[in-house]
Amino acid sequence: MTEAVAERSIARRLLGERDFMLYLGSRVFNTFGIHMQTVAVGWTVYQLTNDPMDLGFVGLSQFAPMLGLFLVAGYVADRFDRRLVLACCYVIEAIGNITLYVLTAAQLSVVWPIFLTLTIFGTARAFSQPASQALVPNLVPKSIFPTAVAWNSSAGKLSGIVGPATGGILYAVMGTHVFLVIGILFALPVLMTFAMRMRLRIRRNEPMGLASVMAGFSYIWHKPVVLGAISLDLFAVIFAGLPAMLPIFARDILDIGAQGLGFLRAAPAVGASLVAILLTQVGSLRRTGTILFVTVALYGASILTFGLSTWFPLSLAALFVLGASDMVSVYIRLTLVQIRTPDEMRGRVSSVNAVSINASNELGDFRAGMMAAWLGAVPAVVVGGVVTLAVCALWARFFPDLRRADRLDA
Repeated sequence: MTEAVAERSIARRLLGERDFMLYLGSRVFNTFGIHMQTVAVGWTVYQLTNDPMDLGFVGLSQFAPMLGLFLVAGYVADRFDRRLVLACCYVIEAIGNITLYVLTAAQLSVVWPIFLTLTIFGTARAFSQPASQALVPNLVPKSIFPTAVAWNSSAGKLSGIVGPATGGILYAVMGTHVFLVIGILFALPVLMTFAMRMRLRIRRNEPMGLASVMAGFSYIWHKPVVLGAISLDLFAVIFAGLPAMLPIFARDILDIGAQGLGFLRAAPAVGASLVAILLTQVGSLRRTGTILFVTVALYGASILTFGLSTWFPLSLAALFVLGASDMVSVYIRLTLVQIRTPDEMRGRVSSVNAVSINASNELGDFRAGMMAAWLGAVPAVVVGGVVTLAVCALWARFFPDLRRADRLDA
């Protein structure tokens, strides 16, 4: 059987996995809503206060509960039905967006109620992310799991193409009513999650204690390749912090308005989606360690290019490369971590990984917002790109086993 025929066979098997397709649909709607909300909230807050630091607080208000609860969230994902955990989180996210509509419709003169609502939203995401990551291996056979990761990433990134642009356009047309639309989008995954039929083996006999809660850290610490991959993403994203700066670049530097902001948000997703689709069609990657470091270096270089650009097409191109390079590193890391972790502790390991992938974005936004308030938006982004390149070089030296890694499943 040729490699192309084998890949088509895997695709047919995935299409026949009903629960996985339901999960995929729920992820599309959820990610679509998150991207729309990010654009709408960022523009609303910046229009209200004109303070770059408040854009940083948008990220911090969502990051704080993720950082504070991720260990508990991972434990919950390993002790309770992951579908039920996801459904409850989606309900809270839907209510949060309706609350945002009520707050913005009341024409607030202060911004702290928005931050409080985002904190509740961040709490729901703290529990949903490890449950979502840990659920995927339960939905497909191990033999087709790497391709399922690529499909899952593709679905999320494709929704990220339309989500930011749609959020910007709808905000320009209907104002804060867009939060009602987002609330409906978050309600749809609830129905899809409850429609799954598979039976999960829920382990309730493990005694709760500090050792059990910290088991994810212990596993990662004793796996240098996993530790290097997760920490590389963590520090690279923290020092990048580009998304929070996009409203400033859209209004004050590129002069492209809310609709242009939507396209800036979408550009990384376009690059990531094209690469994710490509990953669904290729076989097992070789020399994954080298590929990982090259793509992280491209990620840092694209941040630096965007920070120095005053030309809209070049800025879009830099963001396109940023998304494409980030997609490869995320695919390598997610596949490596999930396929090598025992199911009984996959939630706890996924919770640590989720912090490096998503919550570090929020901390990076706060770092960029603080630096932009002190030095300006352009220096904040440029410094982030330079530091990201430095982190890549240091990690290549500190984690030689990761640099020399070949196959993901080796």
